[in-house]
Amino acid sequence: MKPEYDSIVIGAGSIGNPTAYYLSKEGKKVLVLEELSSSGQGQNKAAIGGVRATHSDPAKIKICQQSLEIFSKWKDETGTDIGFRGGGYSFPAWAEKEEKVLKGLLPIQKRYNLNIDWYDAEEYTKIVPSINRQGLIGGTYSPEDGQVSPLMAAESFTNEAKKLGAVYRYRESVRGLLMEGNSVAGVRTDKGEYRSSNVINTSGAHATEICKMAGIDIPVNPDSHEAGISAPVREFLGPLIVDLRPGPEGKTINFYFGQNSEGQIIFCYTPKVIFPGENRQSTSEFMPIIARRLVSVIPRLKNLTIRRVWRGLYPMTPDGIPVAGKVKKVENLYLGVGMCGQGFMLGPGMGLNLASVVCKGKPVVDLDVWNLLNPERDFYAAKKEALK
Repeated sequence: MKPEYDSIVIGAGSIGNPTAYYLSKEGKKVLVLEELSSSGQGQNKAAIGGVRATHSDPAKIKICQQSLEIFSKWKDETGTDIGFRGGGYSFPAWAEKEEKVLKGLLPIQKRYNLNIDWYDAEEYTKIVPSINRQGLIGGTYSPEDGQVSPLMAAESFTNEAKKLGAVYRYRESVRGLLMEGNSVAGVRTDKGEYRSSNVINTSGAHATEICKMAGIDIPVNPDSHEAGISAPVREFLGPLIVDLRPGPEGKTINFYFGQNSEGQIIFCYTPKVIFPGENRQSTSEFMPIIARRLVSVIPRLKNLTIRRVWRGLYPMTPDGIPVAGKVKKVENLYLGVGMCGQGFMLGPGMGLNLASVVCKGKPVVDLDVWNLLNPERDFYAAKKEALK
């Protein structure tokens, strides 16, 4: 039977929408299937919108550099405001431990052409004048990072993909993959069947479930993280701040916050003890921890009014690295999953590369970098090595 679509994208989120857009730009007939009522309503909606290439992993660095280029030029190229705000990312240090970690990352970051440097305390306070100076050693600053509105971006990528002919079907859940021998030939949903030349799984927290429909096991296990946003205040904060200190409460590994294009302070933290599963109810511990942390970094935030809080899911892989590319064991199946809480910032770059792999057989980034995301890799290699 002749395919109805060139590509079917499962999931209209941080990865799915850019993938659909770039496939459509290549002239492909694209169908996007989404179980929720509109685009960007899953984990995309829960993102705080930070976009940084300041990573230690080469694949994340290069793909997020592409994302930043796409986001920063989006309004000029499409005429649509997605709330892009520059200002960079900054990692301050008040202890030698954090200083050593941050300085230790600089060589690999600079190797991949990141614009980032270490600044001593005096220089750093010029970048973040409101920072708590007591005990401050200094910090790193990468001025080319920034922030974007996740909901505005999701809507705009969707609209641009639709202009190019992409078809979106909402409130439609995938129930199975249509298989012809060892090849994926389409998708079966709760409302019908659709045939396609290839299928791209960008289903976030449900990635493993979709993969199992094709007989492959890709370990993506979600855990939840809490975030919040304040009422708007006068602009005073340039970069997003990432604080690596464990904190006096012993509950956090790091926390991060920034001021968005509307003047609101938006914040999130990574708990030391994770919350596995898909429970997205807010916790009683979040605001007391965050309030202390915010004020400890920027004292003037002590009178900040908090508007709301929420929890979102991080689709995690065992090695903390995303999974992307063509599946070798099953024909016509591609993956863009396991983004480990960084799907929004990876999204445009990941979509650009996935579309290139589907249409041209190779990514836009260097192949050796792309292969770090290989679906066939040993996800537990680092843990095995640590046990030796």
